[in-house]
Amino acid sequence: QVALVESGGGLVQAGGSLRLSCAASGFLFRIFAMSWYRQTPGSQRELVASILSTGTTNYADSVKGRFTISRDNAENTLYLQMNSLKPDDTAVYYCNLGGPSGMWGQGTQVTVSS
Repeated sequence: QVALVESGGGLVQAGGSLRLSCAASGFLFRIFAMSWYRQTPGSQRELVASILSTGTTNYADSVKGRFTISRDNAENTLYLQMNSLKPDDTAVYYCNLGGPSGMWGQGTQVTVSS
């Protein structure tokens, strides 16, 4: 069955960087669009970035120029490189297949201290 397993979260100071990974299995990874969402307590999950099978990317305005989504189809892995992190980036980050009604990983906590 489909499985999405995130890793790479942690505690970082403002201005720092983190790289999130999402190991995917159970489906033909290379033909599907994939996304990263994030959620803070009391808020809905928001789309951070997405990448099509063609490699075309899309970003939320709040992360443009700081975050980079990428994929390794040979390794069935999705990445999110996060640079110049801000305290407002603190959230649980989720890997997603198929949009809001699709499949989710368990999430990885990112905490940015000021």
